[in-house]
Amino acid sequence: MSKLRVGIIGLGVGERHIAGYREHPGCEVSVLCDYDEDKLREVAARYPGIATKTAAEEMLDDSSIDAVSIATYDNFHFEQAARAIRNGKHVFVEKPMCLHEEEARQLRELLSQHPEVVLSSNLVLRMSPRFASLKGMIEAGELGDLFYVEADYNYGRLHKLTEGWRGRLDYYSVVHGGAVHMVDLLLWLTGDTIVEVQAFGNRICSRDAAFRFNDMAVACLRFESGMVGKVTANFGCVMPHFHGLAVYGSRGTFVNERECGRLYQSRDPADAAREIRAEYPGVNKGDLIRSFVDAIQKGTRPVVTADDAFRAMSVCFAIERATRQPGAVEVSYL
Repeated sequence: MSKLRVGIIGLGVGERHIAGYREHPGCEVSVLCDYDEDKLREVAARYPGIATKTAAEEMLDDSSIDAVSIATYDNFHFEQAARAIRNGKHVFVEKPMCLHEEEARQLRELLSQHPEVVLSSNLVLRMSPRFASLKGMIEAGELGDLFYVEADYNYGRLHKLTEGWRGRLDYYSVVHGGAVHMVDLLLWLTGDTIVEVQAFGNRICSRDAAFRFNDMAVACLRFESGMVGKVTANFGCVMPHFHGLAVYGSRGTFVNERECGRLYQSRDPADAAREIRAEYPGVNKGDLIRSFVDAIQKGTRPVVTADDAFRAMSVCFAIERATRQPGAVEVSYL
């Protein structure tokens, strides 16, 4: 089998994809691309022998490239993913896959026209050893019947909205760019389906800056099973980056803390919680790439499928709509 030839667009986070591809014996990174010539030279110097381009279109149209990683600014993801799919290239795209619901519909249609294309998105919290351990406990019935979940994307990096590229885009969503991780995590952990959301947002923390969109959003969730939940995207919090997670079941409660996870299986305050010492977050930005390449070469199921990415984005689109209108919004899955 010939090696998969890969191109990477966007060398901020995208540089961290290189290690993921290089660890797989079945592929090689053939082209690095970034419109910023200084960034391109800087990164290329660390990886001699790899071709470089400043125009993404050239790489996306290059028939010798089999797969692409898209790690550009969020507003470019849709156009670049669509062009890659039209050209029959497999796509590994940073979150969010796109910014608008109509764009997601178009990507769905393109994938239906090119069933040979594998698309995955970098929803990397599925690879966290601690969350994988929690999923095993849920599936083993240790928490019983789940009835409430909380998932908080506490970003703690407000300056990335007020001073970085996010604040310069025509549109940026903290839900699509942050809460999507927690939405996907809840869908994956519980195996349930979010059917309705109600949400609110504000920009109190960034109100004196040029950033024009919510820096905070909170959504109440109703699941198909009857379970309820809450998810937040909190970019203005004064604390280091952290993924807050609590899962409540009829037999136990899991709470994620920095030092460890804790599994409570008693209501008696004298009974200590079990410490879950699996590493957190314990993930690198390229950890999902092996399963992506295996899906292309072996026909196996990637850890994050295209369906998974569209499900998470469908919930995020509903949350964004709900922040702009009163009442509950039904999730329309794409």
